[in-house]
Amino acid sequence: MKYEIKIFFTAMMFYTRIPCPSWVDHSEEYLNKATRYFPLIGWIAGGLSALILYGLHFVFPASVCVVVALAAGVLLTGAFHEDGFADVCDGFGGGWTSSRILEIMKDSRVGAYGVIGVILLFALKIFASIALMELDLWFCIKSIVLAHVLSRFIPVTIIYTHEYAREDASSKVKPIAKKLSVKDFIISAIWLIPVFLWFNNWLMLLVFIPAYLTKLYLASYFKKWIGGYTGDCLGATQQIVYVITILFALGIWKYI
Repeated sequence: MKYEIKIFFTAMMFYTRIPCPSWVDHSEEYLNKATRYFPLIGWIAGGLSALILYGLHFVFPASVCVVVALAAGVLLTGAFHEDGFADVCDGFGGGWTSSRILEIMKDSRVGAYGVIGVILLFALKIFASIALMELDLWFCIKSIVLAHVLSRFIPVTIIYTHEYAREDASSKVKPIAKKLSVKDFIISAIWLIPVFLWFNNWLMLLVFIPAYLTKLYLASYFKKWIGGYTGDCLGATQQIVYVITILFALGIWKYI
């Protein structure tokens, strides 16, 4: 049990800004296994956002509730995944060779592609969530939690099926797990079960189709250009799948 607790806190330390015990270190062994708790981190981030959304809806309009809830999620994770998305936009938008793409993604500065990409990303998140909240508050809350959990599971599948970009193997900017056992993959998938049971409607399982197709496309795209994935690639995947999940929920709402 103590071993699992340490793995969980390792996941908390790397994927959130939540303070962790001082005995949690930067062990690569624990980091590789911490991926099993990545979707659980989605439960924590999604739960916080959903709780804030619900609490604020008694006082403020949907637009204010959504923006504040979204901001809380960003603060909780330190914009970890949004930063990866911006880096991928800059890297793949401005680079034409593997080495150049990786070089741009490692640059701490944000370029035009990154800025435009993040603006569009947040616009989709905000307007889709507002529309969903105005249709059905509880369905919106469930969808937000699902988006956080599923979007953190899909990157896990990339780690499981693809290789880390060899040219970026020396990068220590964004520590991530670079390998995944079958056991860790199964444990990671288990965290999805409660959120789908919460919906109590099999139609929501169909969200796996666009989510996994997105994974297949992005993983293939990353492999083609840089030979594999990086931490930024996983962050970008998480953000894109989040938006796809919210859009799917919005589109399927009338059938639930």
